[in-house]
Amino acid sequence: QVQLVESGGGLVQPGGSLRLSCAATGSILSIDDMRWYRQVPGKQRELVAYINSGGFTNYADSVKGRFTISRDNAKNTVYLQMSSLRPEDTAVYFCYVNAWRSGSPYDYWGQGTQVTVSS
Repeated sequence: QVQLVESGGGLVQPGGSLRLSCAATGSILSIDDMRWYRQVPGKQRELVAYINSGGFTNYADSVKGRFTISRDNAKNTVYLQMSSLRPEDTAVYFCYVNAWRSGSPYDYWGQGTQVTVSS
């Protein structure tokens, strides 16, 4: 069984920084895509950042230049470094991975971590 354990959320003032981590544990052969999403009440979950197995990254326009996604393949962990945070970045952040187990790919989600940007 595979689990994603997120950490790093919290309360931060506008202009501040936070670093989210998401570690995948269990019987994993390899991981393809790793992503961060966010969701606010009453709205659809939004893709924030994406990184593939080759290190290619992509970002939502709203976070370009402020957020950086990275991964440590040896630790099966994905990170989201968030800087210059704004009140509109307030949301629950979820990590997602597409991981191979026993010859097949599966989608896995983290439990979510709250990020609140407020003075």
